[in-house]
Parts: sequence; C-alpha cells; structure tokens
Amino acid sequence: MKAFLILENGTVFPGTSIGSPREIISEIVFNTSMTGYLDVLTTPSYAGQAVVMTYPLIGNCGVTPDLESTRPWVDGLIVRELVRRPSNFRCQGTLEEFLVKQEIPGIAGVDTRALTRLLRSSGTMNGMITTDENYRLEEILPKIKAWRAGDLVSKVTCREKKELLGKGKRVALLDCGTKKSVERILKERGLHVTVYPADTQAETVLSDKPDGILVCGGPGDPRDCGALVTEVRKLYESGLPLFGIGLGHQLLAQAVGATIAKMKHGHRGGNYPVRDLKTSRVYISTQSHGYVVETDSLDPEVAEASFENVNDRTNEGITCRNGKAFSVQFYPEASAGVQSSSYLYDLFIEKMGGNQ
Repeated sequence: MKAFLILENGTVFPGTSIGSPREIISEIVFNTSMTGYLDVLTTPSYAGQAVVMTYPLIGNCGVTPDLESTRPWVDGLIVRELVRRPSNFRCQGTLEEFLVKQEIPGIAGVDTRALTRLLRSSGTMNGMITTDENYRLEEILPKIKAWRAGDLVSKVTCREKKELLGKGKRVALLDCGTKKSVERILKERGLHVTVYPADTQAETVLSDKPDGILVCGGPGDPRDCGALVTEVRKLYESGLPLFGIGLGHQLLAQAVGATIAKMKHGHRGGNYPVRDLKTSRVYISTQSHGYVVETDSLDPEVAEASFENVNDRTNEGITCRNGKAFSVQFYPEASAGVQSSSYLYDLFIEKMGGNQ
C-alpha cells in the first residue's frame, strides 16, 4: 500500500505503508542512533512525535524484550528500509508485526537522508502520514500546521503511586515519563524507590520522608509545565538531594529562575558528546529533547552550568549552589548507548550520604 509523508511546508515524501494504515499528524523529528530502535519506540519522551531513523536499515533484530515501557509512545515511524526477516536469537517477531499490533502507522522507502537534511536546515515541523492517494494539499496543510501535541506528561505518567523495594536509601521518583532502565539502575544500586505520578503535590512526596528526589525525563514543551515547576521548586527548597534528568533538568532549571528555548531540530540519538565543564572530560550520551536551558539565564549565585554539548555548546547540565541539587539534559543510564556517565547516579547517592 502506498503511503505519503506530508510536511507542513508542503513537501511530500512518497513511500510504502508499514504498520497501521491509520492517518496521523505529529511533530516530525529525526534520531541519529544506529541501534536501539525499540528503545526509541518505547521511550516516553517521544510521545507526540513521529520519528525518522537516519540509519537506513531498521528492524535487523526484530522485536526483543528490550523495551523502555509497557507500550510504545511514538506517533509514527519513518524509515528508509524495513527489515522483514530479522536475525537475532532473542527475536520475538518482526518490527512490522509490532507496529501493526500496537496500531502505529509508519512509512518505509523514504529518502531519509534528504528528509533529515530538510529538518536540519528548516527546523522541526509538523507532518502527516497518510495512505490516502487522493489527498488535497490545500485542505490538509492548514490542519497540519495547526496541530499541537497538548499535555503529554499527563499522558505518559503512572496513574498511581508504586513501590520498588530495596534496602538502601529511600528515593522519591517523580514520574514525568520514566524509563524502565532508570528504575533498573536504581534497583541495581539497592535503593528503595517510590514512584509518584507527575501531578503529585510536593507536600505529599515530602511527607513520605525520602532521602532524595529524582525528577525523570519526559515529553513535551517544558515551558507549558508551570504547575510542575512550582512543585519542583518546593522540592528543591526542601534542601533534600535532588537529581533531574531530561525534562527534569529543564524543570529544575526553571525552578531556580532559568529560561528555556526551543531548539531548531533538537538532539535525539545515542551519540552526542557532552563535556564536563570542571574536568573537561567528554562523555558520549543518549539524548531526546527539542528544548534547551539557556545558560546565560542562570543566576550565578543560585546555579552554574556543569555540562555542555561539544557540537553546539548548548547547556547539558546544571549544579545548584546549595550543593544538593543538580541535573543533566542527557540520560546517564544510556539505553541505548554507552554507560560512562552512569556515575551520576552514584553522585546522587553520595549526596544522600551513601546507601547504607
């Protein structure tokens, strides 16, 4: 079946329908990872987005148990070539079967190199994936341009509080769109983790007497998260150790007075170099964000930049002057990707006084 990717600027990319034939409008973004397509599909920070995989061959391993949540969150998938005969001893089915089962529309046969170059030069834009060969641009372009994702954090967060038992320090995890790999790395360190829905009041979290607070990554525009920022500010003012990741980094930055800007095309992939500004050591990181903390907006008496992106010098982390709160834009657990920056979880534990 034929399919078409139609961008809000009127550019049309023809291809073949994969997955669900249903029509969707979404934000079109690209991911530069060579591996980890299942992680991309099931990472909550991709909610409200259709993802272009820049690596040309996708689906080599089929579907394996390596999922970041119980369901996929992407609106759609755009690839150059879909592998229909995967080869992996852990394979539980093909990627196309997974897309059909999960009702995710996709399109294969797209010139993803040309599409990515367009998104890099013109910036991220909305687009439609459709199988309707009789589409009329004059009718659908206004709809594409007008589309907005809305409140995505409330879509991906857990519905009720849950406990991940451990014998170590008690960590309150504010679920703005957490990944299984975050929960796994905390459990591996023996921490007792309590996961809270994103709309939980700070007073409720603090009443459980945690030793530290983790605000995880998630989707959407952080500038629309005013209520969340207010609660994170209260958590910060409690004086407890606080670690922000991804969206959590942006929420903490806003809580201490910094501003956020939308990026032209964002950082999405498992190969972004970030520099520790104190040691000058460079780490390869996994990222998924389209907004950035403006370093110049940080009050130097309250917080300072701790990491920067090597490629474009954008902010990748902050450290607060209170010595207890810090955050990074990238994923220290790095799924998929290298794990050289996972020491940041140990730094968080250290700020809680160790895990004994």
